[in-house]
Amino acid sequence: MIRIVKIILVVLVGLQGLFYFISNVLNWEFAQAAVGAVLSQADSPIYQNLIVPPITSPALVSLALATIMAGELLVGLISFKGALDMFARRSAPAADFNASKKYAILGCSMALFVWFGFFTVFGAALLQMWQGQVGAGSFQGAFIYLGTSAFVMLFVNQPDE
Repeated sequence: MIRIVKIILVVLVGLQGLFYFISNVLNWEFAQAAVGAVLSQADSPIYQNLIVPPITSPALVSLALATIMAGELLVGLISFKGALDMFARRSAPAADFNASKKYAILGCSMALFVWFGFFTVFGAALLQMWQGQVGAGSFQGAFIYLGTSAFVMLFVNQPDE
């Protein structure tokens, strides 16, 4: 039973990445505007002296959004691969099932790279996105996504016997 729970949780991490990727595809202009607002640092009223200058180049904004979206897509694809591997070995001996978790853990790790690395480290710490309304909402959401993905990764990584 616990193996099935772990598989479902990995599928949910994958769906999270895929849903955000698809949402950004369907709302490209709005996603680009949100990333552009963070990169331009136009809405940073608290800390006026920021580490990096504002980034307003449309090409760089598009590149940043494409990088985020590629990460989200990878979260989905790698997590789904991990869930399939685990599902295929759900009745196997513990050592085989534990070995099948490789891509599931990698998918969850990719989620941490996206929502911790991109949003928390670069967005919130470097670009101070927490200061603006658009950035603050994205930062708060990213914290939820990285927290749930980290929880799933730690839970799935627990050895099965």
